[in-house]
Amino acid sequence: MPTLSAALEQIIGADRASRLTRVLVVPAALQEGGEKLSRAVIAQLLNMLLFEDLLGRVPMAAAYVEDCLRDGKTVLHDHGAVRTVALAGMGALPAGEGAITRLLRPLGYELNGTYPLERLKMTGRSYVQADYPEEIAQFFLSELHPERFSKEFQTAVRNVTETSVDPLTASAAVLLAELDGDGALELEDAVHLLPVLVQCFARQHATPTLADYEALKAESDEMAWISTEGNAFNHATDRVADVEALTVEQKALGRPMKEVVETSRSGRVKQTAFLAAKVMRPFRCETGMVEREVPGSFIEFITRLPVEDGALDLSFDSSNAQAIFKMTATS
Repeated sequence: MPTLSAALEQIIGADRASRLTRVLVVPAALQEGGEKLSRAVIAQLLNMLLFEDLLGRVPMAAAYVEDCLRDGKTVLHDHGAVRTVALAGMGALPAGEGAITRLLRPLGYELNGTYPLERLKMTGRSYVQADYPEEIAQFFLSELHPERFSKEFQTAVRNVTETSVDPLTASAAVLLAELDGDGALELEDAVHLLPVLVQCFARQHATPTLADYEALKAESDEMAWISTEGNAFNHATDRVADVEALTVEQKALGRPMKEVVETSRSGRVKQTAFLAAKVMRPFRCETGMVEREVPGSFIEFITRLPVEDGALDLSFDSSNAQAIFKMTATS
């Protein structure tokens, strides 16, 4: 009888699977076996794999998780954030968030909110897993609108994105369609599909030129970030009981934190984050290749309080989001 644990072990091995299941909260119902793996189980597995991918790129997030493992604490993954570009003609890649939503809908995700990010000239949208909305991590997808920037900026965006490839293979697309129709997959099919889905959360375009990167950075830290990191998780998020207390604790450990905690207008959603990791990335230039230190990804922390009917407030806040986005500013 196929289980979440069996699938995870086949994909990443027993040791890594054990670590992930020890530290990440997995809804009890998703750990039970069935004839097939449900769309909710596959959604949970995708989030677990993407969370692990972020740990490999963000040393401070890895250190935080090591503390949790040592102290017997768990991480409740609240949401992962992905940046996209609302532009047609990006090589073989669908425009904007369509590159990601085509993967999420067969996993049971549906639109939960739209958030104008006017200061950044972007639009954010949250997607919630319909079967387990409070337990399985949401996706916060943002689209940058190049037409709101200068002509020089738009040229640089096209230069960077026009080489994009589509990592979604034909066989994976067939399995997504089957999942969309039946709501479940055989174990071996899920094990085939998930690594392909993970590859969709990466940079799909060629190494950018340093000149294009500098042109993008001059007008948008967010587009500059996309040019080096693509559709990778910009951040993953631990949902905690008291984000303010956690901030005090982490600062006492000497960890680089955002200066203030962001509070939504409702007062029910509070967020903060570690500063983004610094990573070395290659760039093309006239003399060959050069490397530069640029912002990478980070881990966020969020506290959500219930609304009047007792359900958890799963919304976001445009002001909060824009402040959190500044964790990857280059200045």
